Amino acid sequence: MTVKKEAKEPFEKSLEKLEDIVRRLESGEKGLEESLKLFEEGARLSKQLTQQLEGVKERVEVLVKEGKDKLKARPFDEENG
Repeated sequence: MTVKKEAKEPFEKSLEKLEDIVRRLESGEKGLEESLKLFEEGARLSKQLTQQLEGVKERVEVLVKEGKDKLKARPFDEENG
């Protein structure tokens, strides 16, 4: 038996979906059940996007070069990032 990994969408596409969900919820035109389903999907997307951003942040920290060939992990500067 093989375990199938969930294919991740590109970050931008997931972000667009989340933005669409927010617009639909803010419109107030959906009923309670549909709004709850949209909220759940938005929460899932938000968690996925946060995980992707954390992964990118870790990669950036590792790739910050100090000197000629030395790599040194340094926190990402969120204010200037």
